[in-house]
Amino acid sequence: MKRTTIDLWVGIFVAIGIAAVTFLSLKVANLTPQSAEASYPLYAEFDNIGGLKVKAPVKSSGVVVGRVASIELDTQRYLAKVTLSLDKRYQFSRDTSAEILTSGLLGEQYIGLVQGGDPDNLKPGERIDLTSSALVLEQLIGKFMLNFAEKGAAKEGSPAGSSGAQ
Repeated sequence: MKRTTIDLWVGIFVAIGIAAVTFLSLKVANLTPQSAEASYPLYAEFDNIGGLKVKAPVKSSGVVVGRVASIELDTQRYLAKVTLSLDKRYQFSRDTSAEILTSGLLGEQYIGLVQGGDPDNLKPGERIDLTSSALVLEQLIGKFMLNFAEKGAAKEGSPAGSSGAQ
């Protein structure tokens, strides 16, 4: 083979590699375009959203049914107001609950929707009333350590080996 033919094939493989890396980067960053006409907004308020980000998935039974459109702080009640953009194909009842979940131990956070039993559906722009905030790993570890320290202090304060006989 001539040198120019080898250079051509190397160039083709490099271009394919760059295109593949770009495609994967967009998929990982959730930057795929979403049609505004094919979705409707719902709102949910949480005490703590943890590491939830805009464009995080909204899932129901493990199926992606939408994305987080925006996150704002309600300065009157100091709650995080999360706007969800849901696919119009999926309708949820008025007693649907929303919770912030984590994929794996340290994975991305997403919103999980659990369908209720109400026959009436939420209309675009309505609020999901039943919400459960994110579990923050640092808070759980802090509570565990505090509980552990309190148990250790209680054992040291109790008389060890006292049988009551004198």
